[in-house]
Amino acid sequence: MVDLPNIQNITVSGRIGSGTTTLAVGLSKTLGWELLEGGALFEKIHEELKLSESEVNGRPDHFDLEYEERIKKMLRDKNHQIIQSHLAGFDAQGIEGVFKILIVCEDEKGEDKPEVRIDRLVNRKGVSVEEAKKEIIIREQGHLEKWGRLYAKGDKNWVYWDKKYYDLVISTYSHNQEETLKIAMEGMRYNPNV
Repeated sequence: MVDLPNIQNITVSGRIGSGTTTLAVGLSKTLGWELLEGGALFEKIHEELKLSESEVNGRPDHFDLEYEERIKKMLRDKNHQIIQSHLAGFDAQGIEGVFKILIVCEDEKGEDKPEVRIDRLVNRKGVSVEEAKKEIIIREQGHLEKWGRLYAKGDKNWVYWDKKYYDLVISTYSHNQEETLKIAMEGMRYNPNV
C-alpha cells in the first residue's frame, strides 16, 4: 500500500461515460487502496426497487441522502480509499485529507462531447446507441433535478461537475487511460522512486 503526503482518501467523480471507473480502478491497482464504486451500489438499489437505472426520481430520497452521508462518514473515518461516484467529490467538500478528481470528456474549448460518452457506453455495456443516449440524457437530467433539489436548494444552474469542487480536472477526450492515470498520479505528487 502506497502512502501519499497529506492525502488519506481520493474521490473520482464525473459525468456518465467520462471514464471515472477506468481511472478509479487504475488508481486502486497502482496504490493498493480499497475501491468503492458508487455505480455498482446504486445498480443494486435499483434492482431491489425494480427500477431501471434511468428512473432516478423513482428512487426514494432517503436512499440518496443515506448513501451520501455514508460516503462522507467513510471519507472522514477511513483511510486509503478511492471512492468513485458522481457526488463523491461534492460530498468531500470541507473534509480534510481528501484529494478530489473530476473526470470530464471535453474538448479544448471546454465543450462536453456526449457522442464520445455515448460511444463508450455502447462499447462497455453492449447496449444500442439509443439506449446509451437515453441513459446519458435521461439519467443525467434526473440526477441534476433530484440532487439539485436535495443538495443545492433547487438551484437550476447547479451541476456536480462544477470544477470549483475539485483539486484536479482531467479530460479523457484528449487523454487516453494511461495518460489520465499518469496525470492523476502527478497531480497527487506521487513519486514511485521514493
